[in-house]
Amino acid sequence: MRFTKMHGLGNDYVYIDGSHDPSLDYARAARLVSDRHFAVGSDGLIAVCAPSSRDADIRMRMFNADGSEGEMCGNGIRCVAKFAVDRGMANANPLRVETGRGVLEVWWERGADGRVGRASVLMGAPILEHARIPARIEGVAPDARVAGRAVDLARWGEGWWQAAGVEPHITLVSMGNPHVVFACEDPWKVPLELVGPRIERDAWFPARINAHFVRFGPPTGEAGKARGEAGKARGEAGIAIAEALMRTWERGSGITLACGTGASAVCVAGVLLGKCGRTLEATLPGGALSLEWPGEGEQVHMTGPATEVYEGEVDLESLAASQSLAPSTAGAAHV
Repeated sequence: MRFTKMHGLGNDYVYIDGSHDPSLDYARAARLVSDRHFAVGSDGLIAVCAPSSRDADIRMRMFNADGSEGEMCGNGIRCVAKFAVDRGMANANPLRVETGRGVLEVWWERGADGRVGRASVLMGAPILEHARIPARIEGVAPDARVAGRAVDLARWGEGWWQAAGVEPHITLVSMGNPHVVFACEDPWKVPLELVGPRIERDAWFPARINAHFVRFGPPTGEAGKARGEAGKARGEAGIAIAEALMRTWERGSGITLACGTGASAVCVAGVLLGKCGRTLEATLPGGALSLEWPGEGEQVHMTGPATEVYEGEVDLESLAASQSLAPSTAGAAHV
């Protein structure tokens, strides 16, 4: 199987041209190549295919490290645009990409080398209704929003929240895939490897969920201050442009360096909680994303880099044979 290793802020996937082998079992391939000790190593696999919709130029199918198929990947879709444009599979700008969430538009930019290096994505409007996240929290009506809802953090273990200063409330947002956002003082002090799997598989979340721990704050540094001043000059409130430091536990992949749909959900949560206005600069372990949510009924706009690491070829059957002799490490973030 020929592949290209790519990443958006360290959120790395193995990308393949889906036309080369239409019979390939993508879920199995994702499990095999994602192993970080005995294979390529990645957060999953993304197949770039011909669209099934006339409204799209290209299609992406995204599989987590455990083989489960996801609806969308914000960092992945930027790399899909790079993969498709750099290889001549498509050249529309914006590029219309068919996803599990529907058709999304991606604006791409070429770098000095003539290849795509950065992209902006209309991520779709957030889904906020409790039943459509989907979630099943006792006492919450199907059409109600869960924004700043008080919870007992001990539901996911004793005392894990104390060192990080996790606030005892949650906000739920779907960007085509489900997210729960926790505000906290220090995301790096959250024991993600312990609490992440418990939250992901909680009975409240029948489709499992992505969990994010976030510290919201005003812009920092000269660039941040400049953005804040620009916002004020446009008549926006001082909080309209804010920064968020965040860490993520991704459904099906574990701890990752970045999550584009998660950062989009965090932007929406920040607005709902009054932590920011329409614009947010999100700092993730792998780098920074720029996000904007104009408000009710509007789409989230996300901008960030897309990076190719290398191309290669791998024998899936050889991987299967070698991994059968070793402890399972697919989705290495899981414990």
